[in-house]
Amino acid sequence: MDPISAMTQSEWQSELTGNQRKAAQLFGKTEAEQKQRGYFHTLKEICQQPWTWMRTCERMISLRDPLLAHVSGIRSLVFTGSGSSEYAGDCVRLPLQNELSMSVESISGGNLLIHGAKALPKDRPGLLVSLARSGNSPESTGAVRILLETEPAYRHLIMTCNEAGSLATTWRSSKDVLVAALPPETNDESLVMTSSFTNLVLAARFLGLLHRPEAYQKLCSRQSQICRELISTYFDALSRIAAMEFRRAVFLGGGTRYSAAREASLKMLEMTSGRVTTLSESFLGVRHGPMSFVHEDTLVVCQLSSDPTVRAYELDLLTELDRKRLGLCKVIIGDEVPQSTARPGDEMIQCPGLSELGDDDGAMIFVVVAQLLAFFRCLEEGLHPDSPSEAGVISRVVESFPLHTLP
Repeated sequence: MDPISAMTQSEWQSELTGNQRKAAQLFGKTEAEQKQRGYFHTLKEICQQPWTWMRTCERMISLRDPLLAHVSGIRSLVFTGSGSSEYAGDCVRLPLQNELSMSVESISGGNLLIHGAKALPKDRPGLLVSLARSGNSPESTGAVRILLETEPAYRHLIMTCNEAGSLATTWRSSKDVLVAALPPETNDESLVMTSSFTNLVLAARFLGLLHRPEAYQKLCSRQSQICRELISTYFDALSRIAAMEFRRAVFLGGGTRYSAAREASLKMLEMTSGRVTTLSESFLGVRHGPMSFVHEDTLVVCQLSSDPTVRAYELDLLTELDRKRLGLCKVIIGDEVPQSTARPGDEMIQCPGLSELGDDDGAMIFVVVAQLLAFFRCLEEGLHPDSPSEAGVISRVVESFPLHTLP
């Protein structure tokens, strides 16, 4: 059995606080003090991820038979969600497309709500996979309702962290809808999605490995182990990086790692209430205009590919940034990253095992680094990570808005 699987959440936190001084300081406060300081939920939800990933793995494997029946015969697969939930689908689109040998797309809930079936690929029958933390946002339920009424050749799979949410309960009796509810501890109580995001990615990833549950279990176990080692090794270092004098942050990644960069960028923006301006881009794409965003107050966070050819292109870009003296500091995440990649003041986050996972399945590790950077920066800004939007501009569940009927 994987060591994380046998752990309780309390035991995992105890192990972490024994390794990292900042973790001991934060977790050392009483629960009441943590809640008063506004970080209780977010800190727990970020650090519980190695533990929850194995719980989600067990849950998905237990649903294998109904999932196999539900996906049988489909010719296209679409992920949908809003905000972080949309990016979760994006993070598994490429590996599933290769494994299933069919068109796999990620379409925002808003686009489906506005454009309906016109936004869907033409191959039928199809499967629409709705990803959601709460399952209560208006576009999530609205899009499913429209497509159930207008697209009988589409089946629906709802993956949610909240088995009591509208998505999970409204159509539970429908023969065209299958609900896969993740373990309750994945239903983050913090405003921002952290463990809910990565667990939704991991749950969706199973769709490409339904015929190889042993491979899926091995993948989850390895991701869990790498994440655990990352947090145990770099918790203090990421706190120190977040305290640097940056007002902008760029998140770079290619392929699936670009999808992870979009989520990483959103986390920093949300958790600093917009005080840190963010941008996500691919390594090659940043040359085509977005490089003008990189000023002397900009943190550049990048996950390097494990593929030698892809990494060569990425290292060329980092060399160009150095030559042009752009950015305050680079945070370089990867496996066996050469020290020559870093200039003085840069930070290296070495993650042994990422090469084994490959770029697609290693992207979640990039997101965990970004979550911790955003969490610590939130504290540096004097905000409360559990509810960083002090003026209530954003909320945990998007507030209700009118749904207009498609013609």
